[in-house]
This record gives sequence, structure tokens and C-alpha cells, in this order.
Amino acid sequence: MLQELGEKFESVVRKLKGQGKLSEKNIADTMREIRRVLLEADVNYKVAKQFIKAVEQRALGQEVAKSISPGQLVVKIIHDELVRLMGQSQAPMNLDRSSPAVILLCGLQGSGKTTLAGKLSLYFRNKGRHPLLVAADVYRPAARDQIAIVGKSINVAVYSEDGDEAVQIAEHAVEYARKNMFDLVIVDTAGRLHIDEMMMDEIERMKQALNPDEILFVADAMTGQDAVTVAQSFLDRLDFDGVVLSKMDGDARGGAALSIRAITDKPIKFISVGEKLDQLEPFHPDRMASRILGMGDVVSLVERAQQSMDEAKAQKLERKLRRQEFTLEDFFDQLQQIKKMGPMKELIAMIPGAQTKALKNLDIDDKALVRVEAVINSMTVEERRSPHIINGSRRKRIARGSGASVQDVNRLLNQFSMMQKMMKQMNKGGSRMRMPLGY
Repeated sequence: MLQELGEKFESVVRKLKGQGKLSEKNIADTMREIRRVLLEADVNYKVAKQFIKAVEQRALGQEVAKSISPGQLVVKIIHDELVRLMGQSQAPMNLDRSSPAVILLCGLQGSGKTTLAGKLSLYFRNKGRHPLLVAADVYRPAARDQIAIVGKSINVAVYSEDGDEAVQIAEHAVEYARKNMFDLVIVDTAGRLHIDEMMMDEIERMKQALNPDEILFVADAMTGQDAVTVAQSFLDRLDFDGVVLSKMDGDARGGAALSIRAITDKPIKFISVGEKLDQLEPFHPDRMASRILGMGDVVSLVERAQQSMDEAKAQKLERKLRRQEFTLEDFFDQLQQIKKMGPMKELIAMIPGAQTKALKNLDIDDKALVRVEAVINSMTVEERRSPHIINGSRRKRIARGSGASVQDVNRLLNQFSMMQKMMKQMNKGGSRMRMPLGY
């Protein structure tokens, strides 16, 4: 989502490179460009003005060390101010006050609350919690069915009742959770098409009845400055504890991410980075600032790897590599684990330096992995374990079975052979080869 914003920042900073000193003129020119970039990204104009003022004050008159360029210095200042703008550090969830802990979700209709309820359930279950989802949207047709489907897909219990008293349903759900050893209740409330007085009154009463540990406002990142306006309205009525930005994988311009924290003074706690229920990340201002400025996000990349990769399989793979026993079966297993981490273009964007023109313009086809899987799936067990036995007739059969061409099969086998030779040379060289998890 923030790729376009990052490219524009990079374009602005590039103009400073090669200059020996930051002067009032080149700083003023740069700030004017950055102001334009922020406003085009749908950042609130007051936030943009404050941001420009802070960067300008820090940059003006600073001497540039010989080891760095003016551009690098300005990038550092912009990075620091972006971090400050978005909240300095990750804001934790406060769920230890009561048992069961209660999370109340609020926001406009269509902002992604029901999907988020499922994502939070899965996230906290993986952290050792025992969550209960609550269907408290009594207005939208099929709302109960939708959350029931979400709960079933991740094997999380869902509480629902017939009736139109949402506050009462939520109260009953908390009591049910207490009696049945659920230690976390996530309440999916009705979305508002606009700031509706009757429905705002209902969620205020729900807050009073449940005394939730966390109230999260779900903001659709695609709505730009409107998300900030709506957030302020909910804040005035509910004084929520934090914000979740949904649909961060879309083509929004990024304004909400940069504005909402500054306007509401409430932390962004999570970002939703995809449609799948496991695509939810805690929000780290420093990591987001690094992504925006093209510095990558190695920490998040490693965390994704740790979540997606099976450590026992990784250790077994390392032993096989040392013994030169790596087969196409092992290669197939690695593909499955890499796919769990997300789209390849998204993963590459987390690597420092990936914002170079060559990498940004690289056409990364995730379907290529699917074709490779199809080719390997069309092989017999013996062929996967001993690829050298695959002769011409076998290659034709594999190509027909996978819907690929013989050239595709040849390409895969050649690449695999090159990989085996490389591993053999590394072992002969006596290097202590330590494979990262999943590679």
C-alpha cells in the first residue's frame, strides 16, 4: 500500500544527493516537495504541516559529516519524525485486568470488523489464549452466519443468540465465557453506515455494561482522511484504546496510517496486511517508517519466517544438506513453507535495498511457484528422490500430467542440479554451512 508513497519520498531525497551542505534554500525546496507528497498521500493537512515544521527545524543548519550525504541525513531526520508521528513504539494490548478479558470492536460498516475479529482470535490463540467470538451485530443480514463461518474456519467458538438486544447478547456471552473457561471475549458489533445516533448510543451502553479491557476502532486504510474524521467521532463517544488499520494490502495512499495517530492521540495496535485470517501484524512505527523510506523491514521478515517455518523440518533439512541428500521432496516442502510467508513481492520489499529500480521493476510471478509445485506433484516418489532417473519419456509424462511444457520440466531439473552442485562445493570447501530457517 505504501509503495507509491515510498517512491515519492525517495524521489524527493534523491535531489539532495551530491550536495555538500544543507542550506536554507535546498531544505525549503525539499520541504515543499515533501508537503506535496504528504498531501497527495491523503495525509491530514494539519499533520502534514506539523511534520514539515519538525523536519525543517531539525535539518536547518546541520553540518553534513564527510561519511554521509545530505540526502542520508535528511532521510534519517524524516525517519525519526515518521516514527514520532506514528507513535514511537509498539503499543501493547492490556488484557490482564480481568478474566475473561474483553475486546470490543467498533467502526463503520464495511471496515472489516468481522474479519478482524477472526484474525484477533487466531492471533491470540497462537499466543496461548482461549478466545470466544461474539456475534453482536443484530442489524446486518447474515452477520451471524458470517462470523460463524469465520469461527469455524479457524476452529474458534462463536456465541450468538436470536434477538435484537445487542447489549444483552454481549453480556450473556461474557457470562458464558466465564462459566466455560474462555479467557478472551472478542465482541463484533454492528457497523455504522455513518455516525448514527441510535447505534452510537447502543455501543456506549455496551461499553458501560461490559467494561471492556480494550476498545479497538477499526479504520479502513482505503478511506484516507475520512478515516481520521470518523475516528475522531468515535473517540468523542467511546474514548477507544487503540486503532487497527484494515486493508493495508490495498492501493490506498497511506494517509490514514500517517494521520490517525497524530489526530486521535491513540496508538495503532495492529495492521491487517491481507485477506487471510493469519495476515495480521502488531504495528511497529519504526518498522513502518523503514518500509515507507525503502529501508526494508528485516525484523518483520524474520518473524514471518519463524511463524511459517517448521524448526524441526529446518534442522532435518540442514542435516540432509550436509550429507548431500537434498531431494525434490525437500525442495517441495521448502516451497510450501515460503508460500505461507506471503506474496514474494511483499517479502522482497522487506529486504533492505529492495527499493532499487531493478528490484522494484522486477516482475515477480507467484504463479511460477504453483507451476513448479504442479511439476513436482506429477513425479513419482522415486523420481522426486532420485531426479537423475528422469529421462526423456518421463519428462514428457511429467509435462503432460502437470500442464507444463517439457521445457518447464527441464528448467526445474537443471536449476535443481545446479543447486545440488553448489551445495556439494560448499561442503567440499569445509565451510560450516548454517542454513537459515526454511532455506
